[in-house]
Amino acid sequence: MDTPNPTVTEQIEKDAKNTGIYTTSDNPIPEIAKWYVVHTYSGHENKVATTLKQRVDTMKLADKIFQIIVPTRNIVTVKHGKKEEQKEKIFPGYILVRMFLDDMSWLAVRTTQGVTAFVGAGDKPTPISQKEVDAIMKFMAMEAPKYKTSFSVSEAVKITDGPFADFLGTIESIDEEKGKLKILVSIFGRETPVELDFLQVSKL
Repeated sequence: MDTPNPTVTEQIEKDAKNTGIYTTSDNPIPEIAKWYVVHTYSGHENKVATTLKQRVDTMKLADKIFQIIVPTRNIVTVKHGKKEEQKEKIFPGYILVRMFLDDMSWLAVRTTQGVTAFVGAGDKPTPISQKEVDAIMKFMAMEAPKYKTSFSVSEAVKITDGPFADFLGTIESIDEEKGKLKILVSIFGRETPVELDFLQVSKL
């Protein structure tokens, strides 16, 4: 049975979830628009972003709310000896909204299901600087994915691959950027450091 092709809307939503950036209109964004941080229920960030974009469409607020960002980064997890690339929220429980703040736009965001509050002093939302947003966007665009591991320093592990397969060792250091572990292996009565990939080691 053939899988039906996604609609244009479904494809836009899929692309938005992959990039973390939701745009409500193709029109130029006015300089008066500012970035605000919105607190959501943790784990509901993409759902809130999608719902808010739909509300902007139905409430015809594309001239007040322009972009929604769910800050994410690429990570590589190692499970059962296999690498798996995933998206990880940089700030769980928060999204960024670029908008012209007035009573109507504030209400549209604040009453979106899953939103708990704007970040700011008291009841007044406080915008963040474009410099801060640029830094977050650069972090999101980094090509090299970061490894995510459940290993910890001083943990005892078993080597599963390479010349030291089946040896037991202790983790001395972890390099999540490179996906490497430095393992202390007892050889001839001496602890010798050996550098291995995450894939070459398993928990006891």
